[in-house]
Amino acid sequence: MAKTILSTDKLCKTFSSGGLQQHVIKNLDMEIFEGDFTVLMGPSGAGKSTLLYALSGMDKPTMGVVKFHDKDISGLSNDALAVFRRDNCGFVFQQTYLLDNMSIFDNIMACGLLVSRDKGEVAQRAQELLTQLGLEENQWHKFPAQVSGGQAQRAAIARALINNPKIVFADEPTGALNSSYGQGVLDALVEINELGQSIVMVTHDLRSAAHGNRVLYLRDGGIVGECLLNNDDDKQAKLKEFLAEMGW
Repeated sequence: MAKTILSTDKLCKTFSSGGLQQHVIKNLDMEIFEGDFTVLMGPSGAGKSTLLYALSGMDKPTMGVVKFHDKDISGLSNDALAVFRRDNCGFVFQQTYLLDNMSIFDNIMACGLLVSRDKGEVAQRAQELLTQLGLEENQWHKFPAQVSGGQAQRAAIARALINNPKIVFADEPTGALNSSYGQGVLDALVEINELGQSIVMVTHDLRSAAHGNRVLYLRDGGIVGECLLNNDDDKQAKLKEFLAEMGW
């Protein structure tokens, strides 16, 4: 039985604008399990990214609880949340957010040195990750603008993994890439998941979602369906059928 790494209890997130309140997440209960590749899907405005930010401590819920290994993180101070994210989470976004004036390798090193003072150890870890993710050594010391979008995104995955996070959060990681580059990024995520890395990914794309082993479908701020894809021969077909049932 897989252990729960993240859970929520009656999670709510409300935004106020112009005197009006928008209830984006509504009394949501869920569990994320260690080693799973969990995918969040749903129509625009369903609350997918909002939920991702609440789960990862990037944003605080309006009400309710987020627990990481049974520890309530929803009431932590901003400083404590920053430490929590640094020590436990990796992030991959649609844009890579690599620093333009630093090489790919130095971008990863800079993140690693936030946690470890052993420069040699961090460098070795960075080299191992870049190799594992398929970036050739002649690309490591180029600036982000000098490599392809797919290569930059794989570098961003390496940066997300440099501090051995317990869980990686990915928000539309292939949204800005063409199908070829996007497939390479998804293959990289699957590879690290097969090595035991827990992943939560938001996507609107069926082919991307089929790389996960569990899909949660959100609508109007709540989870209305779940599809398990663990050992299915044709994940896309099963997921397509599930999404049709959800009205996707």
